[in-house]
Amino acid sequence: QVQLVESGGGLVQPGGSLRLSCAASGNIFGLGTMGWYRQAPGKEREWVARRPLYGSSFYADSVKGRFTISRDPAKNTLYLQMNRLRPEDTAVYYCNTFPAKDNYWGQGTQVTVSS
Repeated sequence: QVQLVESGGGLVQPGGSLRLSCAASGNIFGLGTMGWYRQAPGKEREWVARRPLYGSSFYADSVKGRFTISRDPAKNTLYLQMNRLRPEDTAVYYCNTFPAKDNYWGQGTQVTVSS
């Protein structure tokens, strides 16, 4: 059973940066493509970024050029570097496989962008 635990969220001013981490209890390398998702208050959860084992990463248009997804198989960890944050990036951020598996959702980490 894989367990994914997100961390690194917090309160940041517009234009600031945060780096989120997703630690996997199992071998993240074996999970294939991994992704980051987010859910803002009153909205449905949406996909943000995904990274396959090999090849290019893909991003939602709303974060392209500002966010970078990476993975470290040696540490079984997935990252999301978020730069030039905007108030509309405020959400709970989750990691999961891509496509997502229902039984892999964790508690997420809250990101709040506000002055």
